[in-house]
Amino acid sequence: MLNPMYTANLTDQQRAWFYAEYQQASKNEVVGVLFALFLGNFGIHKFYMGETGWGIVYLVFFWTGIPAIVGFVECFLMPGRVRAYNAAQAQIISAGILASTPQPSGTWAAPSTPSALSTTRNCPSCGTAMDSTAAFCAHCGAAMAAAS
Repeated sequence: MLNPMYTANLTDQQRAWFYAEYQQASKNEVVGVLFALFLGNFGIHKFYMGETGWGIVYLVFFWTGIPAIVGFVECFLMPGRVRAYNAAQAQIISAGILASTPQPSGTWAAPSTPSALSTTRNCPSCGTAMDSTAAFCAHCGAAMAAAS
């Protein structure tokens, strides 16, 4: 189950884009377990997870039988590894979509820093520089007095 936090800030169109990308990038836990169990001696589960270097090590030493034992043990660890891999992919895809999508005004998103704001004033409670049009301080949550 995909955590909804990855799609919380996305529009419907961005969410559809996310799920299309995620479906291509995600791995299946059952496939990973089966690869580790039956083909772990050859490191196929490592290649499946994108760990090419470890896959080559398994291939080089498959004749010793050690990779078969390690592959059997890893078949029990594979579901957690696949979930971690999928979570990392979801984070990368979500961040990429948010970074590459133009804002509604047609301009590209730029990080908002106090120096980038046109007019700023300090919060009376914590002193953090805030946009003069803000009703509440983003840092401490204090109500901002109306600009004079």
